[in-house]
Amino acid sequence: MRIPASTYRIQFHAGFPFEAAKQIVAYLADLGISDLYASPIFKARAGSTHGYDIVDPTQINPELGTQEEFETLVDELQKHEIGWLQDIVPNHMAYDTQNKLLMDVLENGPDSESFDFFDIEWNHSYEDIRGRVLAPLLGNFYGRCLENGEIQLGYDETGLTVNYYSLKLPVRVESYARFITQNLGGLARSLGRHHPDFVKLLGILYIVKNIPTEAKGKERYDQVEFVKRLLWELYNQNQDVKEFVNSNVEFFNGQKGNSESFNPLDHLLSEQFYRLAFWKVGAEEINYRRFFTVNELISLKVEEPKVFHKTHSLIGQLVEEGKITGLRIDHIDGLYDPGQYLERLREKMGDVYITVEKILELEEDLSDIWPIEGTSGYDFMNYVNGVFCRCETEQRLQKIYTRFTESNQPYKQLVVDKKKLIIERNLAGDLENLALSLKRVAGQTRQGSDFTLNGLQRALVEVLALFPVYRTYINPQGLTESDRKQVNQVIEAAKENVPLLPNELDFIRKLLLLEYDEFLTQAQQEEWLHFVMRFQQLTGPLMAKGVEDTLLYVYSRLLSLNEVGGNPGQFGISLPAFHEFNQRRNEYWKHSMSATATHDTKRGEDMRSRLNIISEIPEEWERQAMRWSEINQSKKLQTDERVIPSANDEYFLYQTLLGAFPFDQNSDRSTFATRIKDYVIKAVREAKVHTAWLRPDSEYEEGYLKFVEQVLDPAQGNDFLQEFLPFQKRIADYGIFNSLSQVLLKNTAPGVPDLYQGTEFWDLSLVDPDNRRPVDYDQRISCLHELKTGIEKDIVSLIGNLLETRADGRIKLFLTFKVLQARKVHRTLFEQGDYQPLTVTGKFKDHVIAFARSFEGKTAIAIAPRFLTGLLEAGQLPLGEQIWADTAVELPAGLASSWKDAISDQSLQTHASLPLGEALKHFPAALMIG
Repeated sequence: MRIPASTYRIQFHAGFPFEAAKQIVAYLADLGISDLYASPIFKARAGSTHGYDIVDPTQINPELGTQEEFETLVDELQKHEIGWLQDIVPNHMAYDTQNKLLMDVLENGPDSESFDFFDIEWNHSYEDIRGRVLAPLLGNFYGRCLENGEIQLGYDETGLTVNYYSLKLPVRVESYARFITQNLGGLARSLGRHHPDFVKLLGILYIVKNIPTEAKGKERYDQVEFVKRLLWELYNQNQDVKEFVNSNVEFFNGQKGNSESFNPLDHLLSEQFYRLAFWKVGAEEINYRRFFTVNELISLKVEEPKVFHKTHSLIGQLVEEGKITGLRIDHIDGLYDPGQYLERLREKMGDVYITVEKILELEEDLSDIWPIEGTSGYDFMNYVNGVFCRCETEQRLQKIYTRFTESNQPYKQLVVDKKKLIIERNLAGDLENLALSLKRVAGQTRQGSDFTLNGLQRALVEVLALFPVYRTYINPQGLTESDRKQVNQVIEAAKENVPLLPNELDFIRKLLLLEYDEFLTQAQQEEWLHFVMRFQQLTGPLMAKGVEDTLLYVYSRLLSLNEVGGNPGQFGISLPAFHEFNQRRNEYWKHSMSATATHDTKRGEDMRSRLNIISEIPEEWERQAMRWSEINQSKKLQTDERVIPSANDEYFLYQTLLGAFPFDQNSDRSTFATRIKDYVIKAVREAKVHTAWLRPDSEYEEGYLKFVEQVLDPAQGNDFLQEFLPFQKRIADYGIFNSLSQVLLKNTAPGVPDLYQGTEFWDLSLVDPDNRRPVDYDQRISCLHELKTGIEKDIVSLIGNLLETRADGRIKLFLTFKVLQARKVHRTLFEQGDYQPLTVTGKFKDHVIAFARSFEGKTAIAIAPRFLTGLLEAGQLPLGEQIWADTAVELPAGLASSWKDAISDQSLQTHASLPLGEALKHFPAALMIG
């Protein structure tokens, strides 16, 4: 197995295709990257900016380049000995015209060869979607779209289609009879009943009216193809037939203002294997599984062997050919049976590096029976970020937050409330489907025969909202003790919240623990298990939407903690907990990825580093925030009912500005204001308090935008900016040292360090799409070349210059380069070495993170400062004995006495301890090799 030493994440899209990636391969090799880590490269919806809306997993995305360009990129990577870690999407595909597998299902229904490819409930209890799949893709109510002429029947070489703007859905062949019989008599009169072309048209009509129900597979497809081809030939060869078809299309498309004229198209649509609907319907009535709450992404039944093999055929081929050397599995928790999927994947792909996108709660462990190398790194990201948050100031920050916002709702209760909000507004249809399944299972038992749908649904809401992890992994093989513990804890907590439903809750517990009654048939046991598997597929999306996409935009106590996979209710990570995490990781998941920024993170890694400074200076932060609010009071919109923005949104904004404000305050100012305005609208809609995607409040949004414009107005008389900028600049400077320490820790702790595109310079990005802006690689290539020249010439002088100009980001690139080179030279040490926390003594012992990695007589010691506001005045550097005094790192017995810092290239002789004043004499972090 090829284990990456380091990865570099690339976001491929039409604006950054294979050819663009080829141009930076040499740069990545020079930097020290061992493996390219690619966003999905398979055919996606036209214009996709991320690649997760795949329409054909058996094709390379043509928008990224030709097959030849793909091969050329592979060759270039292999020439530089760089591997390829590929992100794949087994859970879903785009609900889109370009998805041919889905279009086949919509055209042929149960006769489609792809009928069981997608996760659709065809036997739904609602009659209007029984035997049909909901298509909640309209921008307004179905009736309005129809009578406004927005839904149109069309005809071309592919046959009859239903068109709604760019959406183009097929018409089942049986409906051609309705179309052809319209005004067929008129064609007979103009053409003559015995005309060969009229006879052919009658033949088409006969075929579509008499396709035998037993016609399956190739036989049916041949008949459909024959009908379409023959009609197209008649259309092109006979002017009367062409006019007949065009006239019928016009007839079915009705006349705007004449409601009755749309009846024919309405009747034709009622015959299809899909039901067009307003997109908001998907929140409350749905009969297919989506990715989270995104109607345009329909889930696959990848648990079906034929679906698995079809969707993994190309990636399997690329792995077999050695072009792809590793896999990252997107949204593993969305799958019906993640364990079974991973076993199949391992069997198909062989001995290849595999990680999964998995959100782990702080006390949650990754399943040790999964045949994988670890996670994609969110767990590491939240631990390494949390260790720079000063835990001791939690109560002070909480009081400040409460005073500013006049809100004191406990975080744990907010989690439950927001998850219930998502159930009510966004996942009501999914909940009802699960409750109906539960009702059917209950009805098979004496214990549950009297349970009502309402009672079961209320009990389910409570259990789902209280579920503390993304999901359990109960499957036909049973459940783990961890699963059992989670279920029992949730049921007991739910009983306290809804004491009138103890029997329903006990029944749900019995189901989830697979405590089958003896009298159940095999079929009933399978239905019972199916409910459990469906339940597990809902807890993940609910957690993601309730916490990550709602609560993290509402709970603003300290925004650096509001991150994917994070828990803002846990105020920072203690140093012992950080060390324990790394030791556990080194023992069980030493090749797991270590991320600090991804395409999904809520904030750039250096933005978080800045905001953690607030935890060090709570009193000063409060003075500043209160002063800013006072200055900006007149800029708020005051109505009879509310003030815009709310105090919570104002508090959120000040932290956002503090973290994201560019180092170059002049050149980036206008762009920055636009980015912030785009961001705050996304943030308040995600928060779902004053406005929302489903129900936008234009007054609130426009008032908030105006507030942001005035706050960021660069005019001379802006009192806010005059107060804000000096404080912001000071925080940004302290944040730089947090960032450098974070770079060191990521690259030296157990795991595979992952670098997100462009973050070798300062990363002050906001959530997507802001964090997917173009990267200036010419600048980075040129800068790395200059750094390498400077290192060879006089590294101490270079470091001095980089520290003086640290705001330009070159210092971060320098550190990234140096630690990656160290990993390259000492690869076995960092891959296989043990992990030993080191004791720090002296005056500033709490301001240092230190650990050793040892393997076969070689040792690396990482020394990363933190909490520097207590050591440095503004503008000072954390260097030398005058700063660190008697602070030192104690060395375990038996270690070397001669050390060399892999960052500054300076040597040091020592015995029992490493004085910080010596180790950090030239650079504000150290990696000593001995």
